[in-house]
Amino acid sequence: MKTSPTTLPEVLLIEPVVHGDARGFFQETWNEQRYRQSGIDQPFVQDNLSRSRNDTLRGLHFQEPGGQGKLVSVLAGRVFDVVVDVRRGSPRFGQWAGFELDSDSRRQLWVPSGFAHGFCVLSETADFFYKCTAPYNPAAEHGILWNDPAIGIQWPVAAPLLSNKDAAARRLVDAPTLPPYAI
Repeated sequence: MKTSPTTLPEVLLIEPVVHGDARGFFQETWNEQRYRQSGIDQPFVQDNLSRSRNDTLRGLHFQEPGGQGKLVSVLAGRVFDVVVDVRRGSPRFGQWAGFELDSDSRRQLWVPSGFAHGFCVLSETADFFYKCTAPYNPAAEHGILWNDPAIGIQWPVAAPLLSNKDAAARRLVDAPTLPPYAI
C-alpha cells in the first residue's frame, strides 16, 4: 500500500494494493502491522456502514470528548470526502482538504481525532465504511455547518440533502466544544 500525507499532514491518503483478474479482485482493507508502520497506530473498536443517495451531504462531524479517529472508504459508489482541522490552537485550525473516494480506486482516508469529517455523494448511491478508534457517543457528537463561509469548502453540490441536525449545525467560530491541539 502507498500512504501519502495531505495538505493536513496528520490526514493520510492510502492507496491499497488491489489484486484483480477476470474473476474480480482481492484487497487487504486493514492490517495492523502495515498501518502502524504508516503512522496509524490506534486500536479500532467500532465499524460503521452508511448508504446514502445522490446529493446527500453528511457532516461535518467530530466527537469531543472521546475523540474518534476514522479510517474511511467507499465500498460502492463515489463521494467527495472532506476533513477540517478543528483543534483549538492548531496552526492549521479551520483549514480543510477534500478527496474523491470511490469503489473503483478503493482509496482510504485516515481522519485522526481532532478533525471534523463529512462527505457528499456524487454517484446514484454510495456505501461508506468507517473504521473508528472510539465508540460513537451521541452526547459528545458535535457538528460544524457544512457551508461555513469562514472555512470555505468547495462542495461539488449546491443544494445538498441534509439531516435536520446537519442543517442546524453551528459555524466553527460558534462551536462550544473543540478538541485541543496537542504537539
